[in-house]
Amino acid sequence: MSNKHITETLPYQIGNAEVSTSFNNTDLNYDIAINDRPFFLANNDERPYRRITAKYRKEQIDQTTEPGEQTLTGWWLRSQSSFHRGAGIKFYDPSVGDEVDYRFEESKGCDVWTQGEVSLLRESNAIGYSPTPIEDNGRAVQRFETIEWEEAGSTVEGFFYSDAYIMAKVNEAGTITNFQSYDSATQDRIYASTNDGNTAFWITNVVSGGNKLTMYKKSLNNDYTDSPDQMFQENGIEVTNAVMEYTKERIVAGINNKIYEFSPTASALSTAVYTHPDDSHVWTSITSSGPAIYVSGFQGVNSSIVKFTLSTAGVMPTLTSAITAAEMPTGEIIHKIKYYLGYMLIGTNKGVRVAVVSDQDGSISYGPLLFESNQPVYDFAVKDKYAWCASGLTDGTPGVIRIDLGTQIKPLVFAYANDIYKEDGNTTPTVACDFLGDTDRLAWVVAAGAANTITNKALTSNVATLTTGSAHGYVVGDRVFIDGVGSPFDTDYIPGGEVTITAVTSTTFSFALVNSDIPSAAVSPVGSVIHAGAGYLESATTKVESGYIKTGRIRYNTLEPKVFKFVRPRIDLTYGSLVINTISGAGTEFPVSTLVQGELPTEISTNYPTGGQELLQYKFTFNRSTTDTTQGPVFSGYQIKALPATPRQRLIQFPVFCYDQETDSLGNQVGYEDRAYVRIKELESIENRGDTVRVQDFRTDEIFIAQIEEIDFMSMTPPGSRFNGFGGILTITLRTV
Repeated sequence: MSNKHITETLPYQIGNAEVSTSFNNTDLNYDIAINDRPFFLANNDERPYRRITAKYRKEQIDQTTEPGEQTLTGWWLRSQSSFHRGAGIKFYDPSVGDEVDYRFEESKGCDVWTQGEVSLLRESNAIGYSPTPIEDNGRAVQRFETIEWEEAGSTVEGFFYSDAYIMAKVNEAGTITNFQSYDSATQDRIYASTNDGNTAFWITNVVSGGNKLTMYKKSLNNDYTDSPDQMFQENGIEVTNAVMEYTKERIVAGINNKIYEFSPTASALSTAVYTHPDDSHVWTSITSSGPAIYVSGFQGVNSSIVKFTLSTAGVMPTLTSAITAAEMPTGEIIHKIKYYLGYMLIGTNKGVRVAVVSDQDGSISYGPLLFESNQPVYDFAVKDKYAWCASGLTDGTPGVIRIDLGTQIKPLVFAYANDIYKEDGNTTPTVACDFLGDTDRLAWVVAAGAANTITNKALTSNVATLTTGSAHGYVVGDRVFIDGVGSPFDTDYIPGGEVTITAVTSTTFSFALVNSDIPSAAVSPVGSVIHAGAGYLESATTKVESGYIKTGRIRYNTLEPKVFKFVRPRIDLTYGSLVINTISGAGTEFPVSTLVQGELPTEISTNYPTGGQELLQYKFTFNRSTTDTTQGPVFSGYQIKALPATPRQRLIQFPVFCYDQETDSLGNQVGYEDRAYVRIKELESIENRGDTVRVQDFRTDEIFIAQIEEIDFMSMTPPGSRFNGFGGILTITLRTV
């Protein structure tokens, strides 16, 4: 092309590189272009073209309570040396005073409450069966109470169990003694029970002569062979719902929609101290603090706690309207209240709340839900600074959750974690719990399943086959109670009265009978079969086979991707083994390593998931000793090492000529007056806005998007006939994005 003067058209705004057109290098031999503005390179030994990796590491300051978090060698570290502040966090991003310190997301089968130590909990073993499902009004009938009694001249530690048709005592060996039982075919059920430490009290209806409220009592030293004493009977009252508690040296009872107060030696039912205006109101629980007695209840979707402040004579006043101590949010139903250590535990169909109780007037102020349960919280057991909740685990497994009332995370929010449990096919709710006498062994029970309608189909060789509805859901080995079919099929509603299913189809199930004189065929009326709930007792020594703890999601307080390289568990594997898994942000679990019993833990490579991750969660599974079931590993923490995986940015420095008149290496000329100044101002304008530009390097065919990091213009004498007019060397530093 011959040398001639080429005047460029003034360009459009060259910001916003994503919508700007590329420069086509056709007429002149340019080296680079920024958007559609081309330049000749001016690099030499003094002004080199440079490519530098931009600083990418996140500056970290050690603000955690964990020693060793300082990043001195380039690693990003995260450590945890205790888990005693409980479960419930999603992310483990600790800072000074942060509520996530020493917390985790979830555990199962692990005792986390000793600071700096995680060990396996003890297992639970079945000790009997419960025949009663949850009532139609949503209430649980079952009740556990810690007791002791005299037997053969010795004091026996145990607990008292009450169900709809049975009451029993269970000793430390798990031996069940029938205390009182009722025949469901001819007698009404037990509606409420309590004890004062020496005597058991209960309410039922006497059927003969018309249903009528009847109150009985019997010494805890007795059993089913001893007849109870009738305290009183009310011909004009039929019990449909009741709750009862021995408190402040009296019995307080909620019967139907009324509240009563009477002495353990009463021979007549007292006048009600309060009558709820709604006949359908259901009383659910009773407890007391220093100055007051509280009764919880509900009607429909509304639930509240009524307070009775004792008079100077020590009696409950007669009330014509309720003194409401607390009201729940609409739809949240209270099932259990219990006062302990200055707090009131409130179990609802949503979970657990803790209230602070005034020691002046007994007023209460409750906090938020500690956790959301998969079933209503029906009961509490307390010991030391802990409370155990009959709530099932947070994953729905039957068992209990423990609350540490000595560790307050924030106002009225306390540390909690899953505690003992049992997976043996029972999926019905956990409904009651308490301790075995003065021991540290917890007993708990799950309700029975709902009843199925059945008839007898056949009886052959002492194996009974009963017809049920299709897809009844029973499996071989299920324990059931049978009622209403007739002899010999009906079973007693007492522990040991249940039968075991030996075979099932979609419409029938079979079980073995023990009587030898039963006819080979029979026809029976319609009855029902109830899937037995189960009672459990915590073992004195045996650990669960395995348990796990899931950390919070580790993300180092930034959303930038990281490469998680190493994990170092701190664990004593003298007794038991360890399995380490990672869990990705999408919830996918990956195996990392298995450490066998006796192995010394070392730093372990985190191979999966591969590539940069915004966050990662670790799951540590502990297995008990293969030689001693009373021992398991002891876990004291972990340390994670990661590196930032942020895509690297480059600082690219272009020294270019910027003159009014310029000529390429082939002698082609371009320019006009003030051209250099216009180009400088355009670049400075983009730099001020922080906008991006499209960069083309015609030497390498590289095209990329960048921000202007720095512009340095030096006005110099033109280096020769190729350049003249105003101008100089323009050094442009760009940061790739």
